[in-house]
Amino acid sequence: MPAHLSVGDGAFTINAQTRIVAEGNARGLGMRLREYLGATGYKLPIATQPHGNAITIRFAKELAQLGEEGYTLTVNPKGVTIAASAPAGAFYGIQTLRQLLPTSIFQSRAKGIAWQIPSVRIEDHPRFSWRGMHLDVCRHFFPKSFIYKYLDLMALHKFNTFHFHLTEDQGWRIEIKKYPKLTDVGAWRKDKDSGATYGGFYTQQDIKDIVAYAANRHITVVPEIEMPGHSQAAIASYPELGNTGKQLPVLALWGVSQDVFNVEDSTIRFLQDVLTEIMRLFPGRFIHIGGDEVPKDQWHNSPRAQERMNALGLKNEDELQSWFIRQMDEFLASRNRRLIGWDEILEGGLAPGAAVMSWRGSAGGYAAAKAGHDVVMAPNTHTYFDYYQSRDRSHEPKAIGGYLPLETVYAFEPVPAGLSAAEAAHILGAQGQLWTEYIAAPEHLEYMAYPRACALAEVVWSPKNEDFADFSRRLQVHLKRLKDLDVNFRPLGGAESKIADGAKAGEPRHSLHELGG
Repeated sequence: MPAHLSVGDGAFTINAQTRIVAEGNARGLGMRLREYLGATGYKLPIATQPHGNAITIRFAKELAQLGEEGYTLTVNPKGVTIAASAPAGAFYGIQTLRQLLPTSIFQSRAKGIAWQIPSVRIEDHPRFSWRGMHLDVCRHFFPKSFIYKYLDLMALHKFNTFHFHLTEDQGWRIEIKKYPKLTDVGAWRKDKDSGATYGGFYTQQDIKDIVAYAANRHITVVPEIEMPGHSQAAIASYPELGNTGKQLPVLALWGVSQDVFNVEDSTIRFLQDVLTEIMRLFPGRFIHIGGDEVPKDQWHNSPRAQERMNALGLKNEDELQSWFIRQMDEFLASRNRRLIGWDEILEGGLAPGAAVMSWRGSAGGYAAAKAGHDVVMAPNTHTYFDYYQSRDRSHEPKAIGGYLPLETVYAFEPVPAGLSAAEAAHILGAQGQLWTEYIAAPEHLEYMAYPRACALAEVVWSPKNEDFADFSRRLQVHLKRLKDLDVNFRPLGGAESKIADGAKAGEPRHSLHELGG
């Protein structure tokens, strides 16, 4: 729902005489709009000068008060004008225009349709600057072609941040030139029963392609390189990174490995080398370093770790983790980047410039904002899309546990109660999480993501709205668009799932030992 909308009389009709007028530097946006209008069958010419019967895209400095992502959209029977102060705003105006057309515009080609756009005046801008979707490709790997589809759906829903979870105990998914064993070894795991090998990784060229594809849709990719825990795949590749010196396999079961990075200077340098290559590939400001669920038993039992702790004057292993995180924060900050991590990085004291992603409910986000840190809200209570969508699980595909229905996502308020206006300004936004322990195939992933991601998209873009009935009414129409886009969304009303398990979804499902959810 746009921030401001008024409805006029009549409609504009796209026909064979319609032109796209892309003023100034808007030609790329004009070409994108022409592509989006392909279902009409008209290959609309792109002009640079004003024209009657046109859809005009223009940049207007006077709209700067709406921010770079804000726009106005004016439709009357004579024409359509999308205006914004920056390309991102014009791009979002185009997304809104698509949703004003008949839903058949989302087909590859549709005949016999009156391509009418109702007369409206819209002034719109997002509530939050961080509107994200996360994807874990470590527990199960997803091909680049599906990542593109995932990004296209994000763009349609005006999400602007893709949190790309690339390393885990169960797999290292990104090529690092300096340390090739990270993918030679770390990208592959063996089923403990059958011995079958599962895995995959993205080359650096793949990553460049994904980052460019996202940027063309005004999406920033935030990579996550887990440390100091969730690191068994890296330790399996280079045993000297661990605390025991033992040769480990890539973890072939779900859960949290006890094996974590050691705190040697050589390991710090290794990870900073990795981050150096990561920064070359991902131009965005934020680099995610994980920091969650770190078992500290090995540090407690390691004479080397205890020596380091004593030499640094640290009281406990929590403070040792904080020291570890600060090494990365200072390294990234010296290169004009910002560290972000899960809310456990608050334990033992947080580096001043670090940002926090609050996942264990909202308490971590509240505490971080109170302390003056920027926050992205990602609470499992409202944004974990790997949770079940029904209390009756008999017709639902396997999930990790929990229960998160559509209405709970829509009811999410990203700003925790009790913050002052200055503290609330540290809440950058929110994002939806898709952890893939039990999600092996694209069809299953889409079923878990949509339509819950539609609800979150409105939460992070629109002014606060508690009218779930109105949202549900609009969603009924929107699901027709998702169907035409070949999205395997979960039908409303608890219809039986098409997905029984990962294998039936069209991708091999290995009999990995599953630790309950």
